[in-house]
Amino acid sequence: MFTTLAGKALVPVGLAVTGFMVVCCLILYSVIREDLHHAEIIHATNLADTVLKSARYAMHKSDRETLSTIIRNVGEQRGVDHVRIFNKKGIVVFSANPEEINRQVDKKAEGCVVCHKGTVPVTTLGTMQQSRTFRNQQGMDVMAITAPIYNEPDCSSAACHVHIASQRVLGTLDIGLSRTELEKSLSMLRIQMIIFTILSLILTIGGVTAILWRSILLPVQKLRIYAESAEDDDFIREPPPHLSHDLDIIASNLYKVKKSDADRK
Repeated sequence: MFTTLAGKALVPVGLAVTGFMVVCCLILYSVIREDLHHAEIIHATNLADTVLKSARYAMHKSDRETLSTIIRNVGEQRGVDHVRIFNKKGIVVFSANPEEINRQVDKKAEGCVVCHKGTVPVTTLGTMQQSRTFRNQQGMDVMAITAPIYNEPDCSSAACHVHIASQRVLGTLDIGLSRTELEKSLSMLRIQMIIFTILSLILTIGGVTAILWRSILLPVQKLRIYAESAEDDDFIREPPPHLSHDLDIIASNLYKVKKSDADRK
């Protein structure tokens, strides 16, 4: 195939177009995946902030029943894997899963080590640092947000609380969202991009092949056939075929040379 002009012209073009399309689609998929992951983190962060604001009044009133109801209702929402609140000692005090209550949280576990990796716990984290992705016991991917519950002035001055004003963090809200729907969306996106890439390659390579064949390869083939017939006696009786500009000049010069040779004979 590479020994012919058609092969040398079409195969490199096809490979170049294929490589370009594949690289572009991979880059596009990576960008979309990162955007979706970032949007997922923002959604989880907003949900955690909503839970904290909804529970703040119950915390001020030391209404554990209302706070437990809020946590349980949030945990029952579709797509919520877990939601829990643990105090500064790492003990779960509220959870959508009753079996977790009063359990000690491992500070070296994923999501805790970010704040507790040093001798002094970190009290302020950015949105992206609060997030973590892991696989739960059921084998499902989960994206969780760890949101500190800060000791605000109205908390330390409340009659029902004993937290001193110098205590920065009262506890932590941990909420996790299932990534099942996101993975399904990414899987569907991959299939769609593969189909799009294949169709684009077929149309692009087909279009380029048609253009090259009509503009270059077919005229060159006609010129080759015309040049091969130069040894025939009837060559000078046939005018050169009408070709594209450069090839037409070559055919005309060949015709003039052969005609001059015939006249001298």
